[in-house]
Amino acid sequence: MAGDAQTTGPRPADTGAARGQDGTAAGGDEAGQKRPDTDRLLTPAEVASMFRVDPKTVTRWARDGRLTAVRTLGGHRRYLESEVLALLRAARSAGSQ
Repeated sequence: MAGDAQTTGPRPADTGAARGQDGTAAGGDEAGQKRPDTDRLLTPAEVASMFRVDPKTVTRWARDGRLTAVRTLGGHRRYLESEVLALLRAARSAGSQ
């Protein structure tokens, strides 16, 4: 059909755009571990859904020091995925005891 991408023929060479300067995939190292400087940022709504709480609760946790909030240029709060997952693991292990 018109407008469909061509599916036959040679594939374009990897330009390295999705790779870090060290040649590893962007966002991780060879072992698949995330580097702290490329940790994914989560919105308050995403964090709230993980904990099954209201997004205002997540904001309160940041204000109380339970989570570190990173501010975007527009002033919105974002949370480091690694920190959120660690808090989630701690909450789950505390709830199972």
